Amino acid sequence: MKIVVLENSQTAAHYAATEIAEAARNTVRERGLFSLALSGGNSPGPMFSALAEQDIPWAKAHIFQADERIVPMESPDRSFAKLRDILLSRVPIPEGNVHPMPVETDDLEAAAAGYGITLSETLGTPPVLDLVHLGLGADGHTASLIPGDRALAIARRNVAVSGPYERTRRMTLTYPILNRARAILWLVLGTDKAQILQRLIEGDTKIPAGLIERSRATIVADKEAAALLNTRPRG
Repeated sequence: MKIVVLENSQTAAHYAATEIAEAARNTVRERGLFSLALSGGNSPGPMFSALAEQDIPWAKAHIFQADERIVPMESPDRSFAKLRDILLSRVPIPEGNVHPMPVETDDLEAAAAGYGITLSETLGTPPVLDLVHLGLGADGHTASLIPGDRALAIARRNVAVSGPYERTRRMTLTYPILNRARAILWLVLGTDKAQILQRLIEGDTKIPAGLIERSRATIVADKEAAALLNTRPRG
């Protein structure tokens, strides 16, 4: 596990964006296609904005979601709306290369299964994502793998629907596909993440984030989130 600490949230977000861009260029050069799963929440916004300014072969990139809140598109909590407005609307990515989670349906389980099919049709069976961006909740959740939720135990499906969390159900990628990813990029920001980031780095498997594959992971944090670590900020 690689750990990079930056001076503040903006420099951390920009660094994460440059890491994604470099991975995209290298992967397209090597294999002709780059697949990226992006997490929701408020923290990634600056990273998405910085990513829109990067030199990325968008025509060869496929964008998936790591998780999504089950709310209407017009809701301020809808992750894809933010992703679309901040990033996707600003870059020349083909419409068919963007794969939003299908949460506006009455049959969520069928929709989750359908998203799994989309992953396989695009990436092969079993689907392997080139890079997954993850965040870290103060309770140890990542994507929408929530403490105590039934989705934590899923071992044969790539996509699941969670129970209610903060009044909202979620659709999420599961451990099988997350742990097959060729690379994981964590972006962890803010003082409220300091204790849980320490637990993640120490390998605490009692939190959902602690069950994510570590050998191919990079953690990018600001100095507030890294306050309990023995790692000095860059720069």
